[in-house]
Amino acid sequence: MDLDYIIHSLKNFEGVTRKRPIRNIVSILNDAYNVSGNTYLGFGDDASAIRIGDGKLLLLAADGIWGRLLESDPYWAGYCSVLVNVNDIAAMGGKPIGMVNVLSINSRETCYSVMEGIRDGAEKFGVPIVGGHVHPDTPYDALDVSIAGIAPEDAIITSCDARPGDRVIIGIDLDGRPHPSFPLNWDTTTHKTPEDVQAQIEIMALIAERGLVTAGKDISNPGTLGTLGMLLEASEVGARVEMESIPRNSSVDWVDWLRMYPGSGFVLTAQEERVAECMELLESVGIEASDAGEIIGERKLYLRSGDEEGVLFDLERERIMGVTEEKSWGRPDVS
Repeated sequence: MDLDYIIHSLKNFEGVTRKRPIRNIVSILNDAYNVSGNTYLGFGDDASAIRIGDGKLLLLAADGIWGRLLESDPYWAGYCSVLVNVNDIAAMGGKPIGMVNVLSINSRETCYSVMEGIRDGAEKFGVPIVGGHVHPDTPYDALDVSIAGIAPEDAIITSCDARPGDRVIIGIDLDGRPHPSFPLNWDTTTHKTPEDVQAQIEIMALIAERGLVTAGKDISNPGTLGTLGMLLEASEVGARVEMESIPRNSSVDWVDWLRMYPGSGFVLTAQEERVAECMELLESVGIEASDAGEIIGERKLYLRSGDEEGVLFDLERERIMGVTEEKSWGRPDVS
């Protein structure tokens, strides 16, 4: 497949472009994000982190479910609202402890389908839904879920600490299928036992505890390389990636695969001597991992395929989220 076509498709993918308004929104909060003085990580990461004493961090994340997904399959939207939040905490090396939701709904049938999906997701991932709020009379349907987790301050994975010379590790569970209602969702969890699914979450905490990675994110709506682009933006670095080194299920073509939201997938960076151990741990729970590239100082994401190479993101001139343009919220304050 032509590399220029792949780059154009990924750069203009809605999962990437819909991140751009983030900068304008968070710029209003320059002086509010740390009014307590306890914020350890703010905007730009998968979860924010608040110091709560005894060397522990409270992790907080929230996700609004894509309206297109909610319209297409309310049950799957409910299930995914659990999945995406749990993965946000896992990507930080944390333990998810509980969720709440806000459901705005104008159909009883849709409401029940969403809640059944949330129930099944909570049981699959072993994370309780402990409260929330319902608007039973809105003229629209919307679902928002927030999650809390815990992590030790000395063993947390951020998006902002990748350094030139680090290797890029991409890990994806290839045992799945495109979801029939939403083909850009790579479903790797519904057919697995809760024990297998939860093991993939718990392995990230072990990777964090052993200090094996310098940075990481879970692969989300922007797809594999869009997610890597967000990590590079937060760390103010670039990367060179070999496309054929990215784990892929061969039943899906490259453009669709690189735009997929996998049920279990992570982009990580690590010092070269720690790559093998990190990949071994991921593969021990069914996540196929590969050393797919290198972090560089130049703030560009180069994508290589065969003898061709092109720039997917020029982060000196363009933005995905743009939060580092206003303030370095992602960098931990360790003073």
